[in-house]
Amino acid sequence: MSSWIVTNLWLIPAVPLGASFIILSLVNSRRRTAAALAIIGQIVAFVFAITAFLPTLYLPGFRAIHNFTWFTFGDQALRIGWMLDPLAAAMMVMITLVGLCIFVFSVGYMADDKNFSRFFSYLSFFSGAMLGVVIANSLLLLFVSWELVGLASYLLIGFWIERPSAAAAARKAFITTRIGDLGFFLGMLWLYHNSGTLLFYDQGRGCLENAGLLAIGASATFIALLIFCGAVGKSGQFPLHVWLPDAMEGPTPVSALIHAATMVAAGVFLVARVYPLFSLGAVNGVTPSLTVVVSVGVVTALMASLIALAQFDIKRILAYSTVSQLGLMMVSLGVGGVAAGIMHLIAHGFFKALLFLGAGSVIHGLHHEQDIRKMGGLRWIMPVTFLTYAIGMMNLSGVPFFFSGGWTKEEILHSTAHWRVSPLPHYLMLAGVILTALYMTRQIIYVFLGSARNTDFQSVRPAESHSAEAATTTENISVVRTDQRPVFHAHESPRVMTMPLIVLALCSILFAFVLTPAWPWFHAYLNGEPARVDFTLLIQPMLFFSLALVAGGIGLGWLIYRRIPDPLARARPGLFRFLENKMWVDEFYEQTVITFSRILARLADWLDRYFWDGLVRLFAGIGQALGVLSKGFDDHGINAGVDETMSGTRGFGRLIAAAHSGQIQTYLGAIAIGMLLLLVLYAWLG
Repeated sequence: MSSWIVTNLWLIPAVPLGASFIILSLVNSRRRTAAALAIIGQIVAFVFAITAFLPTLYLPGFRAIHNFTWFTFGDQALRIGWMLDPLAAAMMVMITLVGLCIFVFSVGYMADDKNFSRFFSYLSFFSGAMLGVVIANSLLLLFVSWELVGLASYLLIGFWIERPSAAAAARKAFITTRIGDLGFFLGMLWLYHNSGTLLFYDQGRGCLENAGLLAIGASATFIALLIFCGAVGKSGQFPLHVWLPDAMEGPTPVSALIHAATMVAAGVFLVARVYPLFSLGAVNGVTPSLTVVVSVGVVTALMASLIALAQFDIKRILAYSTVSQLGLMMVSLGVGGVAAGIMHLIAHGFFKALLFLGAGSVIHGLHHEQDIRKMGGLRWIMPVTFLTYAIGMMNLSGVPFFFSGGWTKEEILHSTAHWRVSPLPHYLMLAGVILTALYMTRQIIYVFLGSARNTDFQSVRPAESHSAEAATTTENISVVRTDQRPVFHAHESPRVMTMPLIVLALCSILFAFVLTPAWPWFHAYLNGEPARVDFTLLIQPMLFFSLALVAGGIGLGWLIYRRIPDPLARARPGLFRFLENKMWVDEFYEQTVITFSRILARLADWLDRYFWDGLVRLFAGIGQALGVLSKGFDDHGINAGVDETMSGTRGFGRLIAAAHSGQIQTYLGAIAIGMLLLLVLYAWLG
């Protein structure tokens, strides 16, 4: 069975991709068929992913590859392939399961959208492209799938293309990530030039095996950093993080898919996959490229956490939390905690999808309102959403014991504490833990606690509604008016939207049981080691210190934000405005990079219109003048001379022809004259 699934591993991304193309061929009215095809395709991919996951459980360090020749050019053969190992298997299970929950949620969330079928086609395409990234045993195949992920994100972020903001966000995401991908592409070319292969593993000849790494040699640092550029773009790391918050212009299920299971996970996965390249020549686990990874991760994590404190869009807060958590994962990879980083990536996939879908449920229940200042008091109106959202918040904040996010964050902090270069990243990540708990507590208070702050919404408890359906209907608008404005009833989302929330909440809790220090099964699984049970490891000073930090962050958030409006805006308006405007990074880019690009574009346009076009016109004029001159010389010189020569020849011919009259006496006379002339000449010469 294991050999069959390795050979046919391509089926896992192929099924959602095939479903995507089939849905695109359907007419837009076949909404149920489109949703069914997408969900069935994801279920089949999930079953195949589980089938692929099972063989990796039996043998520690399991790795199986299937390589083949794609095409040949001259005497060179370009080979690609796919690979099954614990990293790929765990990622496939997470992507397909989280994607399935998002697909089901989308049935309710996008029910009234006119492009319902096209949306599910794009979702399936996105899932298939990411699965292609995960199974690749070739950097080329990974890069092709990587670019398909970028295309899918462009299509989904700009799904509501009629909105100028959505179109601009899609362009921004596509162009920004292309900047990183350019570095990735150059690194791939350099790697191929040095190693002669793009296969990761190939019976000892792959670029991540000893022979390939020896061939790469001293170039490893530069190649690794170029490849890391692609990860920076896809995973929204500083300075290419600016596209990720704007990606919230897409539908909320898109935000969940991008931030949890697909696009942003690709960058962290890429660094983990080519980690032997980053760690080549390491001294005490440190290389220049890994140090850069740590530095970028620390800056990104702290910057995004601070910005999240001053955001009021419910989705943007979560977007900046994703940027921060991805920075934390990069720090873990950089300090050598590869397993810890991947553990957090998998756990983050579950609870971040839960949070985004929970935010989508709130937005749906409040009739597309996203400003948290206009929310409040929803814990009774949307009890399922509140409970599941609170579980996601506990995971993201890093509460241990029953929440997977707490254990994985603890593992990362443990890794940073043992980094030999500097203790600074460890202390800064501890500050990040407090900030995360702080801004998530702020969001919970704004959205679910207190009372409603928007007079356009009436927070009615389900028990107070006129019928059982009043709390769950998707169209519950009262006729009561206040100041001539309609008053909307907030309501819980339908079951098709709440069931995925429950599943994801359960997954984020159950996953915690294989992450505990007492039985670190998943950590051992990723490292190819046997797991040992040791309950004494639950009693660690670092664990209780982290718990104290989380509790302090949540408590501080409760003390600060239980009163509205935001006290930070009152106490430090300048600082708050600085954070609210995203530290003016976008404005800085607008005034520097974009302005410079516009100047270059205008210069290029001017050169094209006036300089190069002028040169073309000048040479065209010279050519035309030479043509006129050549034509005049030809007409009045060469042609005239030839014509006159021909006329003379013709006249001489006529003269000769006239002399040949055929009369004998004329010929005898001519002979006589000729002889007479000869005699005269002879006499003169003699």
